Amino acid sequence: MDGSVQQGGDVWTVAGRSFSSRLVVGTGKYKDLETTAAAIEASGAEMVTVAVRRVNLSDRNAPMLQDYVSPKRYTYLPNTAGCFTADEAVRTLRLAREAGGWNLVKLEVLGPPPLLYPDMAATLLAAEALVKDGFEVMVYCADDPVAAKKLEDMGCVAIMPLGAPIGSGLGVQNPLMIQSIIETVKVPVLVDAGVGTAWDAAFAMELGCDAVLVNSAIALAEDPVLMAQAMKHGVEAGRLAFRAGRIPRKGFATASSPMSGLIR
Repeated sequence: MDGSVQQGGDVWTVAGRSFSSRLVVGTGKYKDLETTAAAIEASGAEMVTVAVRRVNLSDRNAPMLQDYVSPKRYTYLPNTAGCFTADEAVRTLRLAREAGGWNLVKLEVLGPPPLLYPDMAATLLAAEALVKDGFEVMVYCADDPVAAKKLEDMGCVAIMPLGAPIGSGLGVQNPLMIQSIIETVKVPVLVDAGVGTAWDAAFAMELGCDAVLVNSAIALAEDPVLMAQAMKHGVEAGRLAFRAGRIPRKGFATASSPMSGLIR
């Protein structure tokens, strides 16, 4: 799915907005807002996710995310982290739109611990309500091409299958299904959840994803700023490898030099 590459540079587009960076970064779980800002700066990201229920966006008596990560510089993507029902998710994003005017949003409706796997029945209900309400919905979902197609047909602007359970750091566990989603839908596909290190991000991009979303792997690293730099380069390397076209996998050796015309 390389249709997002436009003349003038290798950018990707979602809901009419174009981005040069293919790394989307979360704003939660950092030890403080100073580290949040430094890591996001190092990542080169242009879009950041914001957990509306967990991040201070309105109380001027406490440190506010906007004072460290400017919404004038970064595209804010409000999300429904911590929502376990369709009603909770819809209500949360309606409140976010009232508070900040945000229309491009990330929907996630989670199942119970310990896996926090996407609750797809509730996700479909919430997505339908939000699209009807005029939201541009980027949707976190299971690595299921059938569900992904339903969400696209419903009007979602991006599909965001998990690579592995949230915060697990296991990387992409089912690359076949991620590739199937990429081949099934025409909207952007972003691996969301499970990335642990730069290799995981590169691998997701090599599969053909438009972008990768990373939060825990950066925020909880021993050095978040350094990990943010690593993720930036991993995403860039993976994208270049995808565009270059890898050699086919074979179960036998192929000499790197010609076997004919040798000097004897």
